[in-house]
Amino acid sequence: MTDPKITTSVPPAIENHVANAALAVTSGRTQDVFNPATGAITGRVGLSSRADVDAAVTAAHQAFPGWADTPPIRRARILKSIPRALEPAPR
Repeated sequence: MTDPKITTSVPPAIENHVANAALAVTSGRTQDVFNPATGAITGRVGLSSRADVDAAVTAAHQAFPGWADTPPIRRARILKSIPRALEPAPR
């Protein structure tokens, strides 16, 4: 019988998404994500460095004027579309 806390394959680390681009963290460090019910490793995330955070904050500041000028109904539609975009592609 296999211990449910031990996994044989862990997906690659989730990257940061900055300025519409997926970027690997510069720290090279990752953290496992665990299912609290089973203790199984379900994923891995990159641990951002100070430089990663600075890049994200700079990108957010640059994007803000365009976002602020976007009509509220359009912003709502964009935000509501995010969960669909995050769903895995059908196989």
